[in-house]
Amino acid sequence: MLAKRNDLLPSFGDLRRDMNDLFERFFESKPGRDGLSTFGGEWTPPLDIEEKADTITVKAEVPGVDPAKIEVTVQDDLLTLKGSKEESHEEKDKNFFRSERRFGSFLRRIVLPSPVDESKVNATYKDGVLKIELTKNKAALPKRIPVAAARN
Repeated sequence: MLAKRNDLLPSFGDLRRDMNDLFERFFESKPGRDGLSTFGGEWTPPLDIEEKADTITVKAEVPGVDPAKIEVTVQDDLLTLKGSKEESHEEKDKNFFRSERRFGSFLRRIVLPSPVDESKVNATYKDGVLKIELTKNKAALPKRIPVAAARN
């Protein structure tokens, strides 16, 4: 019995899904044992971004990174986080020796949802979390315009 032509060829939906999977596997970053995404020697710290009425807070998970090796810059509406880490761990016992080293760099650029005052940016590091607090630019904050009833 001959198979129908439609049975032999994948549907466009299948082809699209397969192509998407291929590109995702090619470009995706793989999470390492520590939960951080890695791609070659680079890794991508996960972020939380919170916007309030007059502030934006960005938290980045950067465990094992020396705060002195983190660079935070703000220019216009772009926040850049850059850094690197070198970590080593050794264990010795009677019958074995183990040494693990993890290193790599990261670079994250975040387009901010609102313009910020570049002179009012505060960055702190605690327990592997980099916290950046940005104050929105007062001139860029939305102003409520009252609507008056028209007189006839």
